Formats: sequence, structure tokens, C-alpha cells
Amino acid sequence: MKSNLLFAGIAVAAMGLTSCSSDEPVINNTGNAISFRPSVGTRATETTNANLNEIEVAAFLDSATYFPTLEFTKGSDNFFTSATTYNWPGDNSTLKFYSFAPENPGGTITMTPSVQTLTGFSPAQNIGSQVDFITAVASGNRAANEASGVPLTFDHRLSQIVIQAKTDNDAYTYSVTGIRVGYPVSKGDFNFADNSWTLASDKAIYEDTYSTPITLGSNAVSIMGNGGALMLIPQQLTPWNPQTDSLNTAQGAYISLKLQINTKAGAQVYPFVSNSDCDWAAIPDDTKWEPGKRYVYTLDLTHGAGYVDPHDPHPGTPVLGGPIKFTVKVTDWVNSDQDLPMDTH
Repeated sequence: MKSNLLFAGIAVAAMGLTSCSSDEPVINNTGNAISFRPSVGTRATETTNANLNEIEVAAFLDSATYFPTLEFTKGSDNFFTSATTYNWPGDNSTLKFYSFAPENPGGTITMTPSVQTLTGFSPAQNIGSQVDFITAVASGNRAANEASGVPLTFDHRLSQIVIQAKTDNDAYTYSVTGIRVGYPVSKGDFNFADNSWTLASDKAIYEDTYSTPITLGSNAVSIMGNGGALMLIPQQLTPWNPQTDSLNTAQGAYISLKLQINTKAGAQVYPFVSNSDCDWAAIPDDTKWEPGKRYVYTLDLTHGAGYVDPHDPHPGTPVLGGPIKFTVKVTDWVNSDQDLPMDTH
């Protein structure tokens, strides 16, 4: 019997950042120093105006590099400035800016007038070490933007995954000690020019376990443990098929939770071997993850608990079978005549 798998995709709001000219006087008509300052924006996932303190920016003038990738750091006035000062061109030439954060998202950043890419990106294997990756592209010139600033609007380029669970089945006690996201594509290249991802063939398992069990009830609770959330590459998932590929040789996608199931009377139902504390129970996943969206999966164990994880004994076996039921037949009464004399002698 399958577990119900529910999720909600919530579009993440973008952050707006704008540049603002300095108060220094213009000398020889070279233009004021280029700097950036965040505007007041709505809360975004993980990276916000409040916690964004450094951005990386490269600038290009036609087919030439105006300045290579530099770190701009937020000061007490909320301006982002670089250690090396670059000014607006005095002739009103247009500059194109490519910006991103964090400085080292993983992989290799290339910033040239013709190529702006992140290649070989792979989310950290440790869920707690995964980072948000945001980018922005904008153009500006002295006449239009020296006073009003260049609007830099950052968008989130990864998908955020959060897993929670619940059950309305009061016949059992469900204790969870870990989560696992199996076999999404784990490596890809990002193109700043069109905000597209090119996926590699590499896949990975991301998991987190913890020692203090989470007991499930009717209200959905997070089972993310120490990781908080996953930041993974946007993609269309190809699901695991437990009926035809129980060992998951095709590396289909699934979500798994490490748990123990007991009846309220105390009998251990799962893992099947009673001396094992916890094992993994999985459900296939065919979601399409889009960039900048937060996916909240609610695993509902009310009517089932999925399948034995492909890496555990008895892979693909339903953790719980169907409801216990009985067929009842009452036999007919059979006469048994007895003669009992009432004689007193």
C-alpha cells in the first residue's frame, strides 16, 4: 500500500538591489564610483537583503572586460563597494553587469565578454552545507543610472526541498530518525546569459540522520533534522519503479524516511527484523523542480508507509500491507437428539 505523497510548490520572491552614486565630486568627467545597494524587498528563500553581505560582480563594455569578477561588500550605509574603485565611463557608454552570490557556490565561474557560466556545479553532499545560488544581470550607463542606480534583481537558481510527515493512523506509533532524497541529477552547468541549466548524468543520494526520534501525529512536522532544507538543481525527476526495478538499477528518484513502526500494544511492525532499530521506507518521486521554488513534501502515513528502500533488505516490498480483514462464516446448528429417561426406579 502506498503512502500519500503531497507537496506544495511556493514561488520564491526575488530580491531587488540597486546601485547608487557616491557623494564624491566628478573629476575630469570620468563619472562617479560604481556601487550597489539593496532596496527593501520581500523575504526570499535562505538569501535575503538582510543576510546578503557580499556579492560578486563582473562588468563588460561592448566586447571588452571593464572589470573582472570583484567582490562588493555591504557597508554601514548599505552600499556595496569594492576594494578597487571603478567609475562610470564619462562618455555615457553602457556597461553590462553579471552578478552572483555566494563567491564559491561550487564549480567553476567563467566571466568573459562572450562566456558567462558556472560549470561543474554540484550541491554539497552534506545537506547542512548546501548553499543558495542567486544571480542577476543588468545594464546601465551614466546618464540613466548614475543618480538613480542600476536595478540588480537577484533570482534563486536552485530548487529548495523541505520534507515533513504526518499520520492520522492511531493504531501505530511512527518514529522517524532520518530523511533521504534518492538519485536526482547532482551535477550541471548554469548559463548566465539565458538562466538555463544543462544537466550532466551524475546522480547522488542526499540524506541526514539524527539520534532523537521524531514521533508523527496528525499535524505535519518537519523531519529534516539538522539539514534544514535541501538546495538542489532544478530538473524533471524520473521516478523509481519498485514493482519492476526493486533494486533501482535505473537510479530512479525517490524520497525515503528512516523509521520504526510499532503497534500501540508494543509489537514491532517495521523493520521486519525485530532486532533492527530503524530502516528506510521510500516512495517514488516524479516532481518537476523549477528554479526559485520551495517544494514542501508532506509524507502522509495514514494509509500506508511506502516501500522498503532499494538499499535495504527486501527492497520494493510494501512496508505495510492492506488493512487486516476477515471473512466470517457461521455454521448451521446441528441437532443432536438425546433421550433422557425420567424414571425414578
